[in-house]
Amino acid sequence: MKVIIPLAGKGTRLLPLTKEIPKPLIRVAGRPVMDYVMDQVNQLDVEELIFITGHLKEQVEAYVRTHYRQPARFIEQRVQDGTASAIDLARSYVSGPVLIIFVDTLFDADLSLIQRTEADGIIWAKEVEDYQRFGVVVTDAHGYMTKIVEKPKEPISKLANIGLYYMKDWKALFDGIAWTRSQPPMKGEFYLTEAFQHMVDHGRKILAAPVAGWYDCGKIETVLETNLHLLSHGSAKRPSPRAQVRILDPVFVADGVELEDCTLGPNVSIEPGSVVMTSVLRDTIIGEGAKIVGSTLEECLVGPGSEVIGQKLKRMIVTRGEVAKAP
Repeated sequence: MKVIIPLAGKGTRLLPLTKEIPKPLIRVAGRPVMDYVMDQVNQLDVEELIFITGHLKEQVEAYVRTHYRQPARFIEQRVQDGTASAIDLARSYVSGPVLIIFVDTLFDADLSLIQRTEADGIIWAKEVEDYQRFGVVVTDAHGYMTKIVEKPKEPISKLANIGLYYMKDWKALFDGIAWTRSQPPMKGEFYLTEAFQHMVDHGRKILAAPVAGWYDCGKIETVLETNLHLLSHGSAKRPSPRAQVRILDPVFVADGVELEDCTLGPNVSIEPGSVVMTSVLRDTIIGEGAKIVGSTLEECLVGPGSEVIGQKLKRMIVTRGEVAKAP
């Protein structure tokens, strides 16, 4: 089986941080988002990883080649015209069942279902209350998809599409993509979900499978919520005790962080080489080699090498050249 991983997007909701770091490499609880996804992929028999790259593609390629053991192929999406077009770029390299993963979210899913399903495909979904924010999957009485509706106004389904798919009938998938790309684009884009709808409309059976957990990393509040979830479920790392440093669990403090007269937590992650002095941090992620002095930070993302001196910030994204209010 091959795995297609589209990550060409610019991550605009996390600007200015994503000017410097591709969204899949933003770190939560001490690791890049993409690593948590790959932990689950590593449990499968994978022939090849196919990365659809774009924004900051050199960083993505260098990281994958250094950290992942599977054979990897990189295809650049030069025109950002939608998810169907992204997957279509892999068409000539796919000759069997395929797993598709959008890696700006983390998930607790039973991927072993791939090995025993009789369906033509699987779309994993999570029941949510705020269904109007998402594309939702409508199913029949047996749990098979009948349609996907983007941000419905009426409560036709609460099963949110999380961006994780397995397509056993890969030929029908690419037929659906070809049909989608022959239609007028929607807001300039061709959506992969339209290809799934085409498959269902032409008799294919796509199972909607539940996930135990779904953790988004697409905007500042969800990055911090995901960080808290990970810290609360095994990823926390306390610093060694030291005078005038107060810890409010859970936190992740990497080795090699300099701490002096500060309060950290709850929900704080600090990467190696950073310095935090006379400061209070909560619900905040500090990148590698950053320096925080005489400041209070709440609900902030601080990029690698950034400095925050004598400031009180809330819900801000800080990089070496810019401080921006999170959208």
